[in-house]
Amino acid sequence: MMGAEPLIDFRAVSMEYQSTGGERTTVFRSLGLTINAGEFACVIGPSGCGKTTLLNMIAGFVAPTSGEVLFKGQPIREPGAERGCVFQEYSLFPWLTVEENVEFGLRCQGVPAGERRDLVERHLSLVGLANTRKKYPFELSGGMQQRVGIARALINNPAVLLMDEPFAALDAITRNTMQSELLSIWKATGTTVFYITHNIEEAVFLGTRAMVMSSPPAMIAHAVQIELPHPRERTTADFNAIYRELETALYSHIDPKLLRKS
Repeated sequence: MMGAEPLIDFRAVSMEYQSTGGERTTVFRSLGLTINAGEFACVIGPSGCGKTTLLNMIAGFVAPTSGEVLFKGQPIREPGAERGCVFQEYSLFPWLTVEENVEFGLRCQGVPAGERRDLVERHLSLVGLANTRKKYPFELSGGMQQRVGIARALINNPAVLLMDEPFAALDAITRNTMQSELLSIWKATGTTVFYITHNIEEAVFLGTRAMVMSSPPAMIAHAVQIELPHPRERTTADFNAIYRELETALYSHIDPKLLRKS
């Protein structure tokens, strides 16, 4: 599944911002990172370490202060349909049905109604929601709403799916179910996934690679290639060995103040 050339390439990326009080904060300083096609890449770190800023750069929502973020060898200047996003908040339009939410991007692109209908049906089936197309978001559980968000992102056939703690607000049972379903979708589509989390167990369960971010100015302090076969058992010795390695790296490179905020 891995491509010869990086799909996403951070080259000496630095990011600074100025607070309302005039204080300058350095989020990254000369950060380097590559993501290959077909990877399920997880980035671990507590709130405030810069994980979401990393994702927002790939999405094209923010630009680095210096350096470049490349997608397929070209600098990212703005958002694009080839980089789909799923956030912790479900972000569905409450006045639209499930079907209308999923087809929204296609409608904006002028895709004909018949083609939209076929694509919506295919993607709702992919996420297990074929019978909910006429329902509204308020009629769905949190997990179902997040599935709608995944279908809406995937319907544009993105090369990479950017996911920012998408299951953090779900209860433990639903979260575990959604993790397994996401793996099934990843295998079925071959879409590259860039996944932000503060949950080490989640990263080991999902990822082909897990990376630990340090405190700002952040860098990738530690990375583990995860070669455990799927489906993964969370209680095996190999699973727990990778968990402990990532946990040790996290606590070694993160300011305790950030850990207390998570």
